[in-house]
Amino acid sequence: MFRNVLTVGAWTAASRVLGFLRDIAIAARLGAGSEADAFFVALKLPNFFRRLFGEGAFAAAFVPLFASALASEGREAARRIAEGALSVMVAALAALTLAAILFMPQAMALLAPGFVDEPERFGLAVALTRITFPYLLLICVVALVSGVLNGLDRFGAAAAAPSLFNLCVIAGLFAAPGLGLGGAEGLAFGVAAAGVAQLVLVAGAVARAGMPLALPPPRLSPEVRTLLNRMVPGAIGAGVTQINLMIDVIIASLLPEGAIAFLYYADRVAQLPLGVIGTALGTALLPTLSRQVRLGEGARAGETQNRAIELALLLTLPAAAGLVAAALPIVSVLFERGAFGAEASDATARALAAYGFGLPAFVLVKVFAPGFFARGDTRTPVQVAVACVALNLVFNLALIRPLGHVGIAVATSLSAWANAGALAYLLRRQGRWREDRRLLSRGARIALAAAGMGLALWAGRVALFDDLLALRHWRWGALAGLLGLGGAAYAALALASRAADLAEIIGYLRRRR
Repeated sequence: MFRNVLTVGAWTAASRVLGFLRDIAIAARLGAGSEADAFFVALKLPNFFRRLFGEGAFAAAFVPLFASALASEGREAARRIAEGALSVMVAALAALTLAAILFMPQAMALLAPGFVDEPERFGLAVALTRITFPYLLLICVVALVSGVLNGLDRFGAAAAAPSLFNLCVIAGLFAAPGLGLGGAEGLAFGVAAAGVAQLVLVAGAVARAGMPLALPPPRLSPEVRTLLNRMVPGAIGAGVTQINLMIDVIIASLLPEGAIAFLYYADRVAQLPLGVIGTALGTALLPTLSRQVRLGEGARAGETQNRAIELALLLTLPAAAGLVAAALPIVSVLFERGAFGAEASDATARALAAYGFGLPAFVLVKVFAPGFFARGDTRTPVQVAVACVALNLVFNLALIRPLGHVGIAVATSLSAWANAGALAYLLRRQGRWREDRRLLSRGARIALAAAGMGLALWAGRVALFDDLLALRHWRWGALAGLLGLGGAAYAALALASRAADLAEIIGYLRRRR
């Protein structure tokens, strides 16, 4: 599992770096004005369905089903399940895409009600979303093929695919002037092209793995019915974060211009550790747990779950401390240029600190959820998810007036903590997981080390780096030095307190070699 976490994490890290380059270019070109708001809404709608149905619910339902069939019935049975799911998915999503393009003005009025009174921004958002929406169909097929690859324990190509998305979007932005397009239009066409590029990549990988997929006529076979029955509740359970973020967009559209952009840029920075750690852990954990549960190895499944939680805490608590303590330097160095000024940096940094507070919870949700999905239980996470969506809405309405767009980020983080806590409690109560002494001991030490790192970052920023961060030619080096100081402080504290065991890490690396 750890090897697969490293594979997925490394490719995801590469994708996130490209994503930062993409967002830096978007911020410089579009800033945080109405054109940026319109594009981010256009990107949000297909991404919402993609993460809800393509990556979240589909992966949660398909990977255990595929892995179990592969282990017990062989490759041909697993292939039939994959092809049956593919045919039904393509038919359903093609119909959804056509309907969305035809009725986009009505959908936009629901998604961004604050745009309705601004005809220019509303019209641009509708036009851009019609360009980006076909990406949904393509990327959901990519998610299915990626699920096949993950079930075969081949994680590289699926993890590398998001890098193509960032490259295509960057290319669209820079090619737009030469094609007579606006910056937002170039970005939208780049999104559509990215879906094609990603599909070509994973289709080639699955063919090389010896399991090329055909597209038979759609049919509701017993396996497809089982998949759909698990997907429908899983669409809510696995996608609760996306539902909360969609609520954020709806409410942010009612705030002054720029609120959607501030939240987008802050979320993109928070997505680096969330994507590298949370996605890697969740992706690698689900097939491992599924096999152990299928083989009746309950004790090993519990051990796997505990080590995944420990690894999540070891990596996310210091990341959260860093995002909270160094939010403004991070945002200003990354984005403050061109159309993105100091006021936008300050507004984005406050939202980033709020998202940073919730980062460990976002990752823990991805670690706890496979404990249910591996056993075919998608109902329990649904019940938790519905409650957390409602809770997020309540927090939004309570905090938006005193805190503005920052209140939206705080509400999202609070609901994520509630979601993670509820999943942990239910897994424990059902006897599917129990924390061991090692997790309790190391978890407390990790928390203390992360708190010490946060204090070191704050002190270092005040004493050493604030003046350098204000100098344009020194700010990248100053930020690297500040974050390096924090990383060194955390490593020293973690090793001194035995929150991390250096001998254990070295032993693992030797075994790998």
